[in-house]
Amino acid sequence: MKRFGQLIGVRPADFERYKKYHAAVWPEVLAMIKKCNMQNYSIFHKEGMLYAYFEYTGTDFAGDMAKMAADPKTQEWWAIMEPMQDPLANRKPGEWWTNMDEVFHLD
Repeated sequence: MKRFGQLIGVRPADFERYKKYHAAVWPEVLAMIKKCNMQNYSIFHKEGMLYAYFEYTGTDFAGDMAKMAADPKTQEWWAIMEPMQDPLANRKPGEWWTNMDEVFHLD
């Protein structure tokens, strides 16, 4: 299992709408997240920034992320979410959410 932390901005004018969508995430999107071996997924907010945490239990992260990206319902969800988000300028090529480095963990 690999832990992921990610960071992205959320446009202040869209934050309440973003929260409303995430209070009732579409079942198809939730099913695809699980099908792609992601679990214990949370998103936190502080001062215009979103922090995501999830655990990946699969063996082919790139393949699972490609499967998720190819899913029509996920694409529909992302089309709604992306205009509300504000990616970090210093993210790596190909990243939307900026991946963070884990520096400490305690079980």
